[in-house]
Amino acid sequence: MSKTKDPRRPDLIIPYQEPAGKGDNVEFQSTLSSTLPMAAIFMRNKYIGWAAVVFSMQSWLGESEDSKKSQSTPGYFSVGMSFMALLVTYLPMFLPPTPGPRGGTATGAAPPVPPS
Repeated sequence: MSKTKDPRRPDLIIPYQEPAGKGDNVEFQSTLSSTLPMAAIFMRNKYIGWAAVVFSMQSWLGESEDSKKSQSTPGYFSVGMSFMALLVTYLPMFLPPTPGPRGGTATGAAPPVPPS
């Protein structure tokens, strides 16, 4: 190649134009990342807790500048909530619940005490 001749043609240069925005973009990923931790806490399901961690990490790492402006909570908040949900699901393993009173069952009343 010769160093003096420039093979590029200035008449073929097209300036860059930023693509237009999509407008209202409903992000299902961020919706899942904020509702799955609550579902894991309420149902105490470990699998839902792990799914919440994965979805919230994906949502946090994949958020764009537009989604950061439009969201009411930051991405690291949903990650913290998902780790807290995971902690709540594994909590009975480390702090077992105390046994209830022996008299009744969970669904019925205690048996009557015989008169003395």
